[in-house]
Amino acid sequence: MHSFAQNRRGVFALLAAMAVFTTNDSLMKAARAFAPAGQALFVRGVVATLCCLGLLFVLRQGPSLRGALSGRAAARAAFEAAVAASYVIALGHMPLADIVAIGQSAPILIAVACSALGLETMGWRRWASVMVGFVGVLLVVRPGGAGFDLYSVVALLSAACVAARDLVTRYIARDVQTVGILVAAAAAVCLSGAAMRPFETWVSLGPSQLVILASAGVLVAIGNYCIITAFRDVDVAVVSPFRYSSIVWATLSGALFFHELPDGFTVFGAGLVVGSGVYAIHRERVRARERTSPNHSDGAAAG
Repeated sequence: MHSFAQNRRGVFALLAAMAVFTTNDSLMKAARAFAPAGQALFVRGVVATLCCLGLLFVLRQGPSLRGALSGRAAARAAFEAAVAASYVIALGHMPLADIVAIGQSAPILIAVACSALGLETMGWRRWASVMVGFVGVLLVVRPGGAGFDLYSVVALLSAACVAARDLVTRYIARDVQTVGILVAAAAAVCLSGAAMRPFETWVSLGPSQLVILASAGVLVAIGNYCIITAFRDVDVAVVSPFRYSSIVWATLSGALFFHELPDGFTVFGAGLVVGSGVYAIHRERVRARERTSPNHSDGAAAG
């Protein structure tokens, strides 16, 4: 267990990260009105990469890049690029709150993947919470409904890539420096935008449009730094539920800037996703406590 001060720092850092990321999402959604997805990603990626390189220089962690470009760290960067590309593509065609709600299914997907790969044992309670979470996702995307289209599938793909990225992150060697991972991820996102160039018609950007994309790049770098700070030396089960504050930020931003008001199905579905995720975090905390108990048994830990 970590101290109250450490957990409090983690909570505030995560709340800040979610607010920063939602602001970035709002800027990127606005950018999609004047630039194709690949171009927006490329310009934002250039700025984010420069910010991360600057941080690397300030912290004098240049050698950490070598570790960030090999093995699992490189795989994480590839998944980060896939997350960004699919997310920004969907962002231009879906309400902000819907995409964020779908993205919150990532912890549920991680639980399923861990069970399928034999990394964790899930009992009936966690399987029940997973099913509730998936019902929530279905209420948000509503397959067969008027709002369901290819971009809904792309948003689901983005959530799956988030789950894969976070799962890989768990197994990156501890000696690989965080800032190096950030640089690799930012560069990979930049390259993913450039790779979309042959399939898009890029446009000339004015000063105000460049400011929007540059601001998004700075915010992405800040948000990632806050995320890393949030989960260092804290009780993850205490801090993680505050990740869902992003749904509140996204709903407010969508309503204020894009006149997007979620309907009842979306609100209820998002609530199920959040409830499922919080319960999964709670069960993980219970299992961790049972594993350290002197009376621990394998059967007792499954749940």
